[in-house]
Amino acid sequence: MVDNAFWNTLSMASLLMDRFPAISDLERRAQRRIPSFAWTYLESGTGSDVARDENIAALERVKFRPQFLKGILEPRVETELFGIRYAAPIGIAPVGLTGLIWPGADEALAKTAAEVRIPYVLSTVATAAPETAGPLADGMGWFQLYPPRDRDIRDSLLQRAKDSGFTALVVTADVPAPSRRERQRKAQLRVPPVITPRLIASAATCPAWVQALRVHGAPSFKTLEAYAETSTMSSLAGFVGANLGGSLSWDYLSELRELWSGPLIVKGILDPEDAQECVDRGADSVWVSNHGGRQLDGAVGAIDALEPIVAQLNTAVPIIFDSGIRDGIDIARALALGADFCFAGRAFMFGLGALGGGGPAHAFEILREGLTNVLHQVGLDDPTELPNRLASRS
Repeated sequence: MVDNAFWNTLSMASLLMDRFPAISDLERRAQRRIPSFAWTYLESGTGSDVARDENIAALERVKFRPQFLKGILEPRVETELFGIRYAAPIGIAPVGLTGLIWPGADEALAKTAAEVRIPYVLSTVATAAPETAGPLADGMGWFQLYPPRDRDIRDSLLQRAKDSGFTALVVTADVPAPSRRERQRKAQLRVPPVITPRLIASAATCPAWVQALRVHGAPSFKTLEAYAETSTMSSLAGFVGANLGGSLSWDYLSELRELWSGPLIVKGILDPEDAQECVDRGADSVWVSNHGGRQLDGAVGAIDALEPIVAQLNTAVPIIFDSGIRDGIDIARALALGADFCFAGRAFMFGLGALGGGGPAHAFEILREGLTNVLHQVGLDDPTELPNRLASRS
């Protein structure tokens, strides 16, 4: 018997890929559907966006030398990391203020992770609590920690993450202080947003976003509501400024290693000596990233920082990479230069803004299909062999 539901689903997926075959297609549609103030928050870097743009340009300089006549190839992109089997070496990176970009974002991202079986990282300053997002992720959830200065709050956050089913802890190291984010200032983006005629006019042009806002309510730092004096966004924003960031040190990292029994990943590392110290302090992985170009406009491109760190660590721990990924070929490039796993933030948010709740799954399919196609094109079945196909950087 023909399963009509299956064929209908397959046909819809094919039509969706025909219409939006690239992350850039999702990006263009998302820009029309997300209010300009929220779009600026998502899309901008810091300074003149030099670091953000360099992440993309540096990836594009990584070239392959294909080999042919390999017969029938059946590329396999499933990957195991920390004892969990994932559908591909690509995950959903932590994003702050997700519900401002698209209301209900974290719930949608967590459901996507469970559906397609990839890791999803909930940020401390996302807009869903771990108790909500963790069960929805169904074992695919990781928790990202902006280290609180108050040890009691830190210990509470770790326990909540563990109780909610998060399997790995991601400690963000690359925010010693807030960056200036000049474009966000020009867009008059404040936390909480100040209701002005300009903001109302911007939102009014995005009816799907407004409808999602009606369903999910105004964004709030749900994870932190338990610790602030009141649950108003103004109070929570003040709490974030006063209590998160600026406190991470090597001794603090050692304390976290003692407190967290699962995989511990340090995110935002660009220097080989820092990477080695992370491992020496007990980290199970180092995450190479320049925060998507959002912290220091003069920072090295993340992909350019990857090779020296790979050489320093010499397979001691898995190496994770993000910053600038817009296609499956970018994942292939990072894997070829020594990364074991990659994450993307903006790409999945573009999917959400473009297509609503089903958009992140489509973004994943673009990335997965792109990686698989690269393997075909260079003559490989196994992504771990991609270093053998590196040519040069132009």
